[in-house]
Amino acid sequence: MFQISKDEYLDLLFEDLELPNLEKNQLNKIVEWKTFRSGYKSSGVPANIAIVKSLQNSLARRTAMTAAKRRQLRELEQALDNLMNTEPAQPFEEERVKSEILSLREKISSVPFIDTFDLRYKNYERRPQPTSQAVMFCLMDVSGSMDQATKDMAKRFYILLYLFLNRTYKNVDVVFIRHHTQAKEVDEHEFFYSQETGGTIVSSALRMMDEIVKKRYSPAEWNIYAAQASDGDNWADDSPGCRELLDKQILPVTRYYSYIEITRRAHQTLWREYEALQASHSNFAMQNIRSVEDIFPVFRELFKKQVN
Repeated sequence: MFQISKDEYLDLLFEDLELPNLEKNQLNKIVEWKTFRSGYKSSGVPANIAIVKSLQNSLARRTAMTAAKRRQLRELEQALDNLMNTEPAQPFEEERVKSEILSLREKISSVPFIDTFDLRYKNYERRPQPTSQAVMFCLMDVSGSMDQATKDMAKRFYILLYLFLNRTYKNVDVVFIRHHTQAKEVDEHEFFYSQETGGTIVSSALRMMDEIVKKRYSPAEWNIYAAQASDGDNWADDSPGCRELLDKQILPVTRYYSYIEITRRAHQTLWREYEALQASHSNFAMQNIRSVEDIFPVFRELFKKQVN
């Protein structure tokens, strides 16, 4: 039975993902963890089997287990040859020796070609690689239009993002913002567990992000990222203001901004305003999540490693 550790699972889960457009800046506080080959181990996932090393172990085991029997077999074969060339003939002795030879050959052939004991797996270790410092803003809509199922999908997306950041990077700042008609910076526990709700003014969260960036995260020193999740329901008059805030204030200082709309309904004014941003800003991405099954594929699409 193959087993997989939590670390191996997370490595597979977040393989080939990265924070887009991460660039060096004045301060180097972040450490990015990268995976390197580091010898072999006796357990792992099938994809990491070291075929050559496993076959070498198989050969060594079979040699050790059959060496004495092969030596005895050669002696018996020599004895049989001598008997067959000796006069007078000794048929009973010849049959006894032949029987022993047959028994030895069966024992040798019964040794399995490969055994779980032989298997070796490529071992990987994570080593810190200095890189640039970054902050991720998590902006979650918790208004009344976000029913419990929609909020749960938003939280699952953010849990994935949080695990990815903690697994792949060291010392990344994460700023949690919840909003309905008003935005509030909260800690991790309140972000995921608070039941507070209300109407919807999306621009309140964008304004709060803009204010926090100006106070605490100079774009000259920080790589700034954001992930916004909403069902798209917003005051119609507020959506153009959201687009303008992003266009004029936030996107010019942001490495990458992702918008996730969680809805099965037709898209509303916020999505249409954001589509105009996507057409004019390469650092802006948007995706639609319709069901739980969409969460991980959308996450991978948003944070897939860029090919230069």
